[in-house]
Amino acid sequence: MTDPLGIVGSLTSADRMMPMAIRPGTVDRATAVPDFKHLLQQQIEQVNRLQHDASLAIHELAASRQSEIQSVLVAAQKADRAFQMLLEIRNKVMDAYQEIKQIQI
Repeated sequence: MTDPLGIVGSLTSADRMMPMAIRPGTVDRATAVPDFKHLLQQQIEQVNRLQHDASLAIHELAASRQSEIQSVLVAAQKADRAFQMLLEIRNKVMDAYQEIKQIQI
């Protein structure tokens, strides 16, 4: 599966090896890596933009202001893939939360 959000491909091998020990609400000034919350909010906004663009393209096609059906299909597919990836990320986070919740102290 491709990475419609561009998250995976943008990481270098050094980024993948670096531990993500960042306190909530802070940014590591040395590497300028945003915290998880900020990164997730950016990706949600990007998925929202892609869905809005796809919806706009569909309305333009329906109103006969857009004649290229291929670009409309590409926009809709891109929005769908981005949403599916975001949904999978949410599922993985929820699975991790459930697993952590079951740990006995």
